[in-house]
Amino acid sequence: MATLRSHHLFLLLLHHVLTVCSTVAAFSPKDNFLINCGANATVTSADGRAFWPDTSGEVSSFVLSPISHDVVQVSSSDVYGSARVFREAAAYRFNIKQKGRHFLRLHFQPIRSSLYDMKSASFSVKANEYTLFHNFSCSRLDLCRSVVVKEYIIEVGLVLKQLSVMVTPSNGSIAFINAIEVVSVPGNLVPSVASPVPPGPGVEISARTGFETAYRINVGGPVLDSRNDTLWRVWEDDRPFLVISASVHSISTDPDSIRYPSEVPQYIAPSLVYATAQEMADANVGNQKFNISWVFNIELGFMYLVRLHFCDFLSKSARNLLFNVYIDNQSVLSSFDISGKKGFLTAYFVDFIVDVQMDSDRRILVQIGPPELMNFPPDAILNGIEIFKLSDSDDNFDVNHMVHSIDVELTKNQKNEALVTASSCFLGLVFLIIIVVVILLCLRGRRNAKKPTLASFPSPIAPTTHMGNSHTKVSTRSYASSGPSLGIGQLLAFSEIQEATKNFDESLVVGIGGFGKVYKGVLENGLVVAVKRGNPRSQQGLVEFRTEIEMLSKLRHRHLVSLIGHCHEANNMVLVYEFMAGGPLRKHLYGSGLPALSWKQRLEICIGAAKGLHYLHTGAAENIIHRDVKTTNILLDENLTAKVADFGLSKMGPTLDQTHVSTAVKGSFGYLDPEYFRRQQLTEKSDVYSFGVVLLEVLCARPAINPALPRDQVNIVEWAMNWQKRGLLEHIIDPHLARTVSPDSLRKFSGTAEKCLAEHGIDRPSIGDVLWNLEYSLQLQETFSGVIGDGSSSNCIPDLREWIPQVDIAQHDVSVSSDATDVATSRVFSQLMNPKGR
Repeated sequence: MATLRSHHLFLLLLHHVLTVCSTVAAFSPKDNFLINCGANATVTSADGRAFWPDTSGEVSSFVLSPISHDVVQVSSSDVYGSARVFREAAAYRFNIKQKGRHFLRLHFQPIRSSLYDMKSASFSVKANEYTLFHNFSCSRLDLCRSVVVKEYIIEVGLVLKQLSVMVTPSNGSIAFINAIEVVSVPGNLVPSVASPVPPGPGVEISARTGFETAYRINVGGPVLDSRNDTLWRVWEDDRPFLVISASVHSISTDPDSIRYPSEVPQYIAPSLVYATAQEMADANVGNQKFNISWVFNIELGFMYLVRLHFCDFLSKSARNLLFNVYIDNQSVLSSFDISGKKGFLTAYFVDFIVDVQMDSDRRILVQIGPPELMNFPPDAILNGIEIFKLSDSDDNFDVNHMVHSIDVELTKNQKNEALVTASSCFLGLVFLIIIVVVILLCLRGRRNAKKPTLASFPSPIAPTTHMGNSHTKVSTRSYASSGPSLGIGQLLAFSEIQEATKNFDESLVVGIGGFGKVYKGVLENGLVVAVKRGNPRSQQGLVEFRTEIEMLSKLRHRHLVSLIGHCHEANNMVLVYEFMAGGPLRKHLYGSGLPALSWKQRLEICIGAAKGLHYLHTGAAENIIHRDVKTTNILLDENLTAKVADFGLSKMGPTLDQTHVSTAVKGSFGYLDPEYFRRQQLTEKSDVYSFGVVLLEVLCARPAINPALPRDQVNIVEWAMNWQKRGLLEHIIDPHLARTVSPDSLRKFSGTAEKCLAEHGIDRPSIGDVLWNLEYSLQLQETFSGVIGDGSSSNCIPDLREWIPQVDIAQHDVSVSSDATDVATSRVFSQLMNPKGR
């Protein structure tokens, strides 16, 4: 069957398919409870199913107890036109005919009412032993629409042939629900074993394990609602989850041509899913090597089932389409041949288990890309993605679940017995703690008998930085301070830090920044750390100190510097970080005499920094703008792995209904976004501009601003972009790179930098697009190096003739804020003041 590549034909095809979707064979479940909560009459949904009011009981097949007479109704013909409101715990109990797994779908949409604030309602729901969620509220969700459908697959009938769905309002709140679906799950939909990530022996999935649908994606196709699925599921569009939308090309074929082998039932996924896909876009280059990436935010502390759907309707023969599949940067399918495995136009799926620990990134990354094999056309396709959260060993889907069961009330006698038991345990525990504290104080007194002590003052940030319960954990190797922990990193005593830095010995100074000096230190347990001590005369003070702690307490990423601890005693503000042996990127580029970095090393460092910024902009719970991206704030470890540092000026990014954040101008001259400077409107694109300056520094090995140079060379952006527009940027790159750089790699890199430095933020790429281009530039360089080996080539960038002589480099950046009028009018920085830009 010929592939339909035209977008117009694609839309026509889908329109045709949607009009005949009723011909798809329907699944007939043995248990099929469709409840319209709070309604007086039956409502027929768009997919033709009838939802009965929850007062009918359908001949006692289900019952609501105790009955709540609080309902809200509006004039609507769907299930969201009514809701039942609960002031106390109540349960819907369904008599189950067929034991085994069942779909449980709960529908929520806050309805405006003069009696109830449903949007702020906070409540919990359990289904038999499964805790589905705890203290759920629609107001806490970042939703594009007000409807919330929570879908679970749970086991029913092994113990009781009854399903109890209990709704419990939080203290002082109400609960509500619009509709409930309880539907039998067909056999073989849920696997009993799946492949782990990284690869290893298969992981068995017990019959008791429940599943919560996190994502169900129709890759390359439109949104499919319950009318297009025999199990009444919804499939989302994949575009919101693509890292680089330009990396894909949507393709489709006739859904009627899809074949289902015996081991793949038709209800696994609709033919509309297998008939659409994303393939690699044509990058118009000779050696097309890149991955298509999708990112999905998830909840930490659970295992996840990732199901990938494939159907090859693209290749002409077996082994004509080979590609790799990655999950969380782990190779799970290598040189995968769909047609060779199952055949052309044949549906196929594969399951993987991902264990997302509490200290992991809060996301799952799915990637496909070409194999490393030669003589194969570079291409890859994917048709569908499903991601399910697995219940934990206690049958919970919510990490914040209550310790005690929410549907069990203790009787008065039970309460008294529990109180006596708890009191006895508490008194015993207090006595034990007193003994341990006395012993520890005696030991500590002996150890510090000859050492002067400093009084410990409570940190002033606790009552003013509303951080809640941070998930950030102090490294198990870090020092266990005697000071109290605020849940935002280890609170260290000033005496401990003095000891670690030999009383701030000047010989241990490894850097000087706007906040103060940075010392190398060693904690008592042997952990090497970087200690940043605030300078009382610095322009950066308590606000930046609080911001640094608050930001880093929320962040954990391989390419962000980790905060080990902090101290605030008297006038001393100290931050303790993991030690980065390589120091700042700047000293590896110029002014220090260190060996020059190779082009590949520079690309890998830029990629690492871009990954850190990409996490800030998109991967954290709230998007964060760094606001001070520069080569001194990109640190390297002993392996030259790049990590973004210094979050003292960082700012929370705009929300969904905002385009920018209005704030005073702060940053460093030479790196500051001119649009932000002029309009005082901060966006993520301000970081992109600053990162563009970093790319030029990496390329040219000179500072962003150097007043010692001639006027037209002072600002690296003006100077380099002048050469770039003439098509001669290679004339001013670092001479150490001569005869080693691929021209294609350089063009991709310089073009990326130029786009980052666009005058208007709307014209700049996202940091995700920058990351993709840098990785592609690295692939071009690696391919080039593989051809020429370690030697030189006539195809390299030649020896450079027009190079600016090196000069002494100042060690301090010039910071700027909105009230720094003494330097803002300097001729050196005229490009920032000119409203017409460069």
